[in-house]
Amino acid sequence: MSEAANIPVPDDVRARIVAFIPRLRRFCGGLSESRHQGDDLMQATVERALSRIDQWQPGTSLESWMYRMARNIRIDRARADRVRGAGADVSTDVLPSDDVLARLEARSDLDAVRAAMALLPEEQRELMALVVIDGQSYKDAADILEIPIGTVMSRIARARRSIAQHVNRRPWEADA
Repeated sequence: MSEAANIPVPDDVRARIVAFIPRLRRFCGGLSESRHQGDDLMQATVERALSRIDQWQPGTSLESWMYRMARNIRIDRARADRVRGAGADVSTDVLPSDDVLARLEARSDLDAVRAAMALLPEEQRELMALVVIDGQSYKDAADILEIPIGTVMSRIARARRSIAQHVNRRPWEADA
C-alpha cells in the first residue's frame, strides 16, 4: 500500500518502479543542477507515482508516465524557486582516481558540462537527460514528451552545440 494515499500498489508494478529507479535517477540528475537535487527530484517522483498509481493507465508505459511526472515536478520547483529565490548547492562529490591531477581535471570537465547543462533551456535539458544520459532513442523521447521527433532532433542539436561552446570556451574569453 502507498502510505500517502492508501492506494494498493500491485507487486509487479512496484517491481517495475524499483527496476526503473536507476534510469529515473540519471534522468532527474540531468534535469537538476546537482546530484542532491536530482536525488530529491527522483524521490519526489517515486513518492508521487506511488501515491497516484491509480491515475496510471495499465497498458501504457509506466516509465514514460514517471518521466513526465519528474518533468512536471521539476517545472513546478523551478517556478517556486523563481518566486522565492534558489539556494546555492555546495557539492563535495569526489571523482575516484589515485592521480590527483587527473581527478582535478576530470572534476573541472564535469563541472563545465554540468554548468553548461544548467544554462540550457528546460526543454533542451530534459531532452539531453532522456537521450544522452538515459539513452532513450529520439523516437522514445518524442513519445515520452509528446512532441514531434523533428523537434527532438533540433533541440538535441542546439543543446549539443551550446554545451560544446560552453565547455570549449577559454577562461580568458568573456562570458557570453
